[in-house]
Amino acid sequence: MKETPVNKIMESTLQKMKEMVDVSTIIGEPVVAGDTTLIPVSKVQYGFTSGGTDLPSKQGSELFGGGGGGGISITPVAFIVVENGKCRMMQINNYTSSADRAIAMIPELVDKLTELIAAKGDDAEAE
Repeated sequence: MKETPVNKIMESTLQKMKEMVDVSTIIGEPVVAGDTTLIPVSKVQYGFTSGGTDLPSKQGSELFGGGGGGGISITPVAFIVVENGKCRMMQINNYTSSADRAIAMIPELVDKLTELIAAKGDDAEAE
């Protein structure tokens, strides 16, 4: 692909956006308060655009006009709460769909399955 000023604009825009958003933006740093650990979870949305054109010139040299831009939205959506060896998710917003509700139940399901497996292991040892 031919290197053009539009390519440079797009690369620069994407690089700046990449610097702003990383994994720690989505899953934040854990906050420990006593026996409880809170891990913030955020939703990140982004978009960008770039464009340009060659302009006619009477001087024989190529003229170029272009620009680029982008936007990022970071919205806190939940906290993962780890307390007494159990994990649960506390959503900030109301559930918007059944899928959201199912995803929020996963940590609780994992805890219940872990308890069930541990209880069966204890029963097997007692026999």
